[in-house]
Amino acid sequence: MTGTVLYDYWRSSASYRVRIALNLAGVEYRAVPVNLVTGQHREPDHLARNPQGLVPVLDIDGHRFTQSLAILDYLEETRRPGLLPTDPVHRAHVRALAHSVAVDVHPVCNLSVVSHVVALTGGGDDTRRDWMQHFIAPGLASFERLAAGFDAGPFCCGETPSLADVCLMPQLYNADRWGVDTTPYPRLRTAAEMCARHPAFAAAHPDAVRT
Repeated sequence: MTGTVLYDYWRSSASYRVRIALNLAGVEYRAVPVNLVTGQHREPDHLARNPQGLVPVLDIDGHRFTQSLAILDYLEETRRPGLLPTDPVHRAHVRALAHSVAVDVHPVCNLSVVSHVVALTGGGDDTRRDWMQHFIAPGLASFERLAAGFDAGPFCCGETPSLADVCLMPQLYNADRWGVDTTPYPRLRTAAEMCARHPAFAAAHPDAVRT
């Protein structure tokens, strides 16, 4: 049995990113589900792994890591899946594109945030959907404009998958889930189609790992 263990939730965007990166890096791992809906992330066992009570948590190389972007950095530095270019200027631009969804859009669409909004407003599914659409749609529009600064390629930043693709695909999963129209974004859709056909992305898709 592999010594690498990923504690995750099938629908978690942050977990989805790490699954993609592990697959791209060729790292075999054992997945241990942590059900966010039933509150397993707030139980003592998981809080001992991550005091924030969040997923993912990755046990690898004798160490335990939290925060998906930090985990992606570690995998890039130790396994070299090629998520970032070697040139520091290009690296910064790819990171900025990735962070435009992972840092700016994803946090406000987090399950705990949206649940709190629904509780405060006394709303229901309509409130939840409106909230998601309000933040996801302009976030994807900005991503499309930022991506135009890169050389045209089948993926977000060129000929191979990058950190931007790893962060984009979970956000697109959420966009589809909440009825956000992505047809105005041709560059984004081209990258999404390429990623969907890539084995590392396909194996990491929530529908492929749902428990």
